[in-house]
Amino acid sequence: MSAIVCGKRSFFEELNVTSPPVNKRIRCSSSSPVRFSPPRPSPASSFSTPPRAPVVSSASAHLVEQLAAIFPEMDKELLERALAECGEDLDSAIRSLNELRLGSADKNLDSDGGKCDGLLDANGNVQGVEPTNASVPPAEDPSIPTHVQMDGAEWVELFVREMTSASNMDDAKARASRALEALEKSIYARAGAEAVKNFQLENLKLKEQVQLLIHENTILKRAVTIQHERQKEFDDRNQELQHLKQLVAQYQDQLRTLEVFPAHGVVILCQVNNYALTMHLKQAQQSSSIPGRFHPDVF
Repeated sequence: MSAIVCGKRSFFEELNVTSPPVNKRIRCSSSSPVRFSPPRPSPASSFSTPPRAPVVSSASAHLVEQLAAIFPEMDKELLERALAECGEDLDSAIRSLNELRLGSADKNLDSDGGKCDGLLDANGNVQGVEPTNASVPPAEDPSIPTHVQMDGAEWVELFVREMTSASNMDDAKARASRALEALEKSIYARAGAEAVKNFQLENLKLKEQVQLLIHENTILKRAVTIQHERQKEFDDRNQELQHLKQLVAQYQDQLRTLEVFPAHGVVILCQVNNYALTMHLKQAQQSSSIPGRFHPDVF
């Protein structure tokens, strides 16, 4: 009887299209010693396979929690599938998920790069794409001059024109900022030009003062030289005067001697005449141009 029942069950199981799950078959056939385990996927399978519900053990759940801590932006089912495909190897699963994340990031960048054909300029701004962030500096307004010298009335007219042309508060702020920046550049340019001009004028004045000081220094040197020559001439004349004073005193003594001793005075008078002749001869020899006689001050 039991054999007939078992045969009917096996016959109905073969006719049934949807077989029960593995764990139910294990519970139904208690006499079978075989234990079925869920099949492991091959390492060559990709993540694009249709999701299936793997049997998660406590160790696998712990590994999935670690992967969730490392990759919080990924879905838990994706982490479980990646761990199952890597044979519950945590390092392999981490490498595989990193490759998956990098690949998705590259695809996003490629898609964004295909949409935006703008190029980066020297300031790092994208050309051809309108800025969406409010912190991006506004473009230069061609109506605002940057290097034109204007007076105060023209700047006031420019500010009034910019404010009246603004469409809203943000546009007014942007126009005012550009106008103030242009005014600042103009002030800096004018101040720089005036500073250069003043520096050049001051440099010319200093050069003129230096030339005047050099001329005065030359005149002062010439005056010092002339004064030195005059001082030397004065010293020579003073020395000659002292010598003449000594001669006068000597002649006075000789005259007194002649008055006291007339006979002896003749001899003294002859000596005086000889002395005078000797002095005249010496002066004549000093001023003579005869060869062989050289000036004592030179040699």
